[in-house]
Amino acid sequence: MSEWLYSLVGENMKTVSTQLLERIADRLKAMADPMRLHILHCLQSGEHNVNDILQLVGSSQANVSKHLAVLKKAGLVSCRRSGTSVYYFIADEDIFSICRICCDGLQRQLDADRATIEQGRAEMMRGSGE
Repeated sequence: MSEWLYSLVGENMKTVSTQLLERIADRLKAMADPMRLHILHCLQSGEHNVNDILQLVGSSQANVSKHLAVLKKAGLVSCRRSGTSVYYFIADEDIFSICRICCDGLQRQLDADRATIEQGRAEMMRGSGE
């Protein structure tokens, strides 16, 4: 079992329950959509009502509401009602750790790709006699 799963279930448990794996997968699936990531990014600065979110992400109310429902069901966002407005906020700040890890990995990959391109360019220049 991987180290990160041990950290979730403790070292005394030798097997991970299917239920735990399903909950992890549900949370990751909820984040696996560009619009939902955009909504999470907007909510990172604080709570917003639905109209604010609509303007920030530039989408329709039906589309944003659908995505907010997925995020809420996964436990990533929560909401509160104030009069006729519904305000959404991040329910679990740890989700941004996942985003940072992913972005760091993408940055390393981009840096490696850039180094490969530069190396190829240098080899081409040497081969052309310059």
